[in-house]
Amino acid sequence: MWKTGAKVSLLALCMDVLFFTHLVSGSFPRAQNVTWTSTNFKTLLTWGPKPSEEYSYTVDFSVIGQDRQQNPHCIRSGETTCDLTRSLTQLKKTYEAEVLSEPPRGATSDLIEFPHTRSEPFCPYQDTDIDKPDFKIVEGKDKRSVTLYVVDPLTALFNNQQQLTLRDVFADDLQYKVTYRRASSTGKKTYVSKTSQVELTKLDQGESYCFTVQAYIPSRSTNKQLGAFSHTHCSEGERSFTDVYSVQVIIGGVLLILVLLAIIIAVTVVCCRRNRAQKNEKEGVPLRSV
Repeated sequence: MWKTGAKVSLLALCMDVLFFTHLVSGSFPRAQNVTWTSTNFKTLLTWGPKPSEEYSYTVDFSVIGQDRQQNPHCIRSGETTCDLTRSLTQLKKTYEAEVLSEPPRGATSDLIEFPHTRSEPFCPYQDTDIDKPDFKIVEGKDKRSVTLYVVDPLTALFNNQQQLTLRDVFADDLQYKVTYRRASSTGKKTYVSKTSQVELTKLDQGESYCFTVQAYIPSRSTNKQLGAFSHTHCSEGERSFTDVYSVQVIIGGVLLILVLLAIIIAVTVVCCRRNRAQKNEKEGVPLRSV
């Protein structure tokens, strides 16, 4: 009999727990799809769904193992994004965040612990995506070399109101990978430079080459080492007539010349016939007597 009563009590307790959990989740839905989004150290935490008027979201974050902190703009907010760019100051540390579902501002609740969803770990130095760089091309006088001057991309970080570049943050850990080919070919070659000034030699003299550049950070995990591809820029080389003008332009020019020649020939023929006719008329008129 005692065992039966204990089972009934345990079952009732479990049902109470399940009911209580359902009640909490129903009143304050848990955040879903909590995700870090970061490019050039501009770091956002995003999630869903958009809250109703009956609840809001608060973001807690911390270096793993340290005390939790809050961003004042992300406390009991109706938004589903929290900008943590300036909050993650220890760039080489690994952070985690939690999104709590809470009552809206001014409201209270008897709940001791609110539903929350934890993010994946995130390290700004290792995990931020790197945007595409820009560069300019200077051709060597020997026509067999070029130098690419890469502009280190700006980040979202500041030091004493000065905006930092990728070089400021990564220092010697930042390299650049150049992919290049002859403009008339699809075969590609690569070159890695430790500086922002990339010199490429032993190129085919007078040939036009096309280049793209990526930031390269070898200390990162393989899938995070390379940044986005830059726009493709090509050197001029010794440009031939067909490089300067497209086939359509050349064909149009030839047709125009042919049309002009045809008009000139036609006008010449008409003028010659008219002159001949006038001459024949004059020769056929009888001489007047004096």
